[in-house]
Amino acid sequence: MLQGSYLLNKKFKALKLSGDGRPPSGDVSKFSLRRRLSKKKNVDFDVDKKPGKDQGKQGAAGASHYRRGSFLYRIDSDAELPHGATRHSDQQHGEDLIVTPFAQVLATLRSVRENIVALTQSADRASTSAAQRPSQLGPSPAAAEASPAAPSGTVVESMPDEATQHLAESTLMELDWCLEQLEAIQTHRSVSEMTSSKFRKMLTKELSQFSDSKSGDQLSRFIFSTFMGHDDDLELASEKQKQTTGSLKESDEEKPFGASSKMGRTKQHVTSAMSFISGVHKLKKSPTNAEETVAAALSDSTLMACTYSGGKFTPELENAIGDIDRWGMDIFKFHRLCDSHSLTTVTFTVMKNRGLIKEFRINTTALLTYLLHLEDHYRQNSYHNSIHATDVTQTVHVMFSAPSLNSVFTDLEKFAVIFAAAIHDVDHPGLTNQFLVNSGSELAIMYNDESVLEQHHLAVAFKLLQESDCDILTGLSQKQRQLFRRIVIDTVLATDMSKHMSLLADLKTMVETKKLSGPGLPKLEKYGDRIQVLQNLIHIADLSNPSKPLPLYEQWVDRLLEEYWRQGDKEKELGLEVSPMCDRQNVSREKSQVGFIDYIVHPLMETWADLVYPDGQQILDQLEQNRNNFFVRLTEKDQEEFPVAT
Repeated sequence: MLQGSYLLNKKFKALKLSGDGRPPSGDVSKFSLRRRLSKKKNVDFDVDKKPGKDQGKQGAAGASHYRRGSFLYRIDSDAELPHGATRHSDQQHGEDLIVTPFAQVLATLRSVRENIVALTQSADRASTSAAQRPSQLGPSPAAAEASPAAPSGTVVESMPDEATQHLAESTLMELDWCLEQLEAIQTHRSVSEMTSSKFRKMLTKELSQFSDSKSGDQLSRFIFSTFMGHDDDLELASEKQKQTTGSLKESDEEKPFGASSKMGRTKQHVTSAMSFISGVHKLKKSPTNAEETVAAALSDSTLMACTYSGGKFTPELENAIGDIDRWGMDIFKFHRLCDSHSLTTVTFTVMKNRGLIKEFRINTTALLTYLLHLEDHYRQNSYHNSIHATDVTQTVHVMFSAPSLNSVFTDLEKFAVIFAAAIHDVDHPGLTNQFLVNSGSELAIMYNDESVLEQHHLAVAFKLLQESDCDILTGLSQKQRQLFRRIVIDTVLATDMSKHMSLLADLKTMVETKKLSGPGLPKLEKYGDRIQVLQNLIHIADLSNPSKPLPLYEQWVDRLLEEYWRQGDKEKELGLEVSPMCDRQNVSREKSQVGFIDYIVHPLMETWADLVYPDGQQILDQLEQNRNNFFVRLTEKDQEEFPVAT
């Protein structure tokens, strides 16, 4: 459960120099001098200004645009020092708050270096000045001959001036803070883990305010259990608090989340290692005139895919496919026009238009046969179905088309991620990972409770590649096939929502670290850096519903809630505790979406927009509009549960 009740709206008073260079009255130990030697860079610890109001981006016309800042930019009430509010300023992004620990350390160390330079210059000036003044013992004969006598009454300063003293104290404080952060890094932890741990704690504090109402409790428990992942430190602290307060009941001990005494894990079936992948079956509907259609070598890829799948190519469909490069394509309408073969049509069209079929010598018959086979393996769930896979695939395509990503990724990487988007939910049962674990399903046993669904999707998709006439990788070298498989596996596993906080932390750390070194995208020279961006790209596409046009977003919300509620009905039948957001009686549609946007989608998309700036700004605008649309539907009491816009 969530730990404690916290207030994140606490304000820190900024500590500034007065006009004469003197510190403000008060505790000098908390004074932080942030004067830059160059006006091009400006990192300070002024936390008096609300970060959200400083994050408006300059549009094409140069006009400032205000947008809400995510919860990541609210000042952490645990911070006793101002280092948690480091600011960075550049011409591209304006002034931004730096929130990731690693970037904060870098910014602070840069500041320390500049302060040392200032102190050194001050000392040099003092030394030079002292050398030009007479000693109290009188000038040496050589000095007396080389320079005129100093005026009488000159007093030699033995201590640095007050401003220099304050600068030295501030520099020492900053250096001590950096050492504390570095000492906290254990040998087995990465700097991104520092960030994810910090973000988890901040989000836990945010969610604690929703525990008073049933719908609020559903929201907080849902976000916490679905997107937070595992944090050993938080879980250990939770268990210690339970033991201290005596709140851990005997009946709750060693019980998995959502399990009940009626079922628990007693119905697990111990089976031998599976020799086959469950869920794989023969194609139910054979392609219509497959060989003849492909042999015709039609120039229009959409016509080829649609005809091959047995659909009818109409003028309306031709107009609809024109939106394939646009954010917010009406996938539902397109699915109807394609006779329910939108996944085959969109995926084939994207690969054809991007030149991937030609580049990797993909057999078109094999590709269309595989895609139809894949589409047939998507179940008729209300949300996790082939329409959702089509939406994610088309969204990935649009994200790759951003000008800032031109020439960043190879064709093989794009091919792998587009393929991953198409397969990422194949044979999804319409149930969550946690349900499969709690109910002791064979899939959970097979994959040891780790990313159960995602590993199953991968297994089914790669098993289908082994079917006759379905191998689309024959044109790849052995090395290319291995890299393709590796990218697909890594990106599909990133669609496990429990990885959200780690993915956000990785991306945020990368973006803020790059901001300190200069404009533009980070240099993605290593596989780890490249796959990190690709994982976030497909994760964002998977969560992109709230940033689509409102009518589409509303349909996705209704579909997802219906799927959750069906799971809740099943949990009641099995005697399991109903999972968060799965109880039809205790879920607020509007509140769930405002919370989902505020705490999950907005922080991630905001970070992505910083990475690909100026691309992505219109997407954030749409996200904000949709959020406000749901927010105004809330009761006044429910609205008060959400923090004031920062």
